[in-house]
Amino acid sequence: MSNDRLLQTVVSILLMTGYNVSERCEIRPRSFDLMTSKGENLLVIKVVSQIDSVNEDIAWDLDKIARHLHAVPLIIGERARDVALERGAIYVRYGINAVSSATLYDYLAEGELPLVYASPGGLYVNIDADRLRTLREEQSMSLGDLAHALGVSRRTISKYEGGMGTTLEMAMRLEEFFNDDIVMPIDLLNYTPAEEARGPASLPSGHTAEPDALPKRPEDHLRSIGIDVQELRRAPFHAFAVFENKTILTCYGSPQKTVQRAELLGNISQITGTHSLCVVSDYRKEKMIGKTLVIGEARLKDVEEGGDLLDMVTDEK
Repeated sequence: MSNDRLLQTVVSILLMTGYNVSERCEIRPRSFDLMTSKGENLLVIKVVSQIDSVNEDIAWDLDKIARHLHAVPLIIGERARDVALERGAIYVRYGINAVSSATLYDYLAEGELPLVYASPGGLYVNIDADRLRTLREEQSMSLGDLAHALGVSRRTISKYEGGMGTTLEMAMRLEEFFNDDIVMPIDLLNYTPAEEARGPASLPSGHTAEPDALPKRPEDHLRSIGIDVQELRRAPFHAFAVFENKTILTCYGSPQKTVQRAELLGNISQITGTHSLCVVSDYRKEKMIGKTLVIGEARLKDVEEGGDLLDMVTDEK
């Protein structure tokens, strides 16, 4: 299946299950393809045929976007190392969960949580450690008794009861032995972001830079007026600009692609509940394109307070 067809399949699944879906991101570079929301759930999705094509920079962006927007990042693909992704299995690429479109459908449309995850050596499952211990003790079995019955070491059983995962085959043997469920399903919407490595801090409000240190880049000026700027690597917008707990999706560039980029950012900002800003070189005015404020670099440098910029992007003049 081509990337385009796979993307269409993913969009169809999302729309069918009640999600609001952003326009497809076609601006390069792009670390994600879609933003989609339903109630409190916000997903940032990368669609690729081969999940191995997701590199560290893309995963870094997905994690950072998820952290700042309180979203869940997902990679939807078809194959890993030329092997088809198993339905109902989760794969991990640089800490980001990757699943097939069929697994996404099962989760969103049927409420079926994946049970297995792929790791070097095969497919594994998470065991409900407390349930396993309870079942063993209810049958008055020691760790050694259960280990002997299953043909493994006492230490292995102890690790299972300590939370270590196991192979799908061993999990099935345990469930058959106790005639009970001990495998823990995996929630795709449960995501813990990586620890953030922050960029340069904003200058304190009211700080005046030395003449030879006056900001030259738009992001430097934003920081100089008290806005926290967190830059991205390969996203269609270049940074998050945060002021008074309000997030502004921010991009910089030449006028050539301004309309296309501004329209995309405005659409994404509606899905994510944020605001959007395009800073354009060789442009001295300001105007709204949809929900996005488009402002020239020279005009931006006339803005002296973060609150003033916030009023401008929210169109509250």
